[in-house]
Amino acid sequence: MGLFEKILVPLDGSGHSIYALERAIQIAKKFKGKITLIHAYTTHLASLPKEYALAENTAPMVEVSGDAGKNILADAKAKTETEGVQVETILVMGQAVETIVEASKNGKFDLIVIGARGLSPIKEILLGSVSHGVTTHAQCPVLVVK
Repeated sequence: MGLFEKILVPLDGSGHSIYALERAIQIAKKFKGKITLIHAYTTHLASLPKEYALAENTAPMVEVSGDAGKNILADAKAKTETEGVQVETILVMGQAVETIVEASKNGKFDLIVIGARGLSPIKEILLGSVSHGVTTHAQCPVLVVK
């Protein structure tokens, strides 16, 4: 078994996450590893007016968020396959840190390669950094790429 045989790469569509993928591909090639791409999305229902919170209108919003995630994963999967690296994708609705940490644990990953930033500076202050949350809670090594 290789040192970094199973690599998890969280993607949010930002330049930092694409750069992290490029580094993960290099690592996977060196260690004959396999990459799993993960994208977590939320619907931000809390930002809707109360009268819409349980309305039918929430279903299309979920689909739009999921579709964006599918596109992010499809582009990254194609890039990874072009480099000759085995790749799988996971699209999941939920909070980024929780879903990434849970996926890394359940999938028994050897390494997580994550971009240093994805959120805007204001959101990062309010919500906390995803990369910081993952490094704090993950049970495997985490490489944060700047």
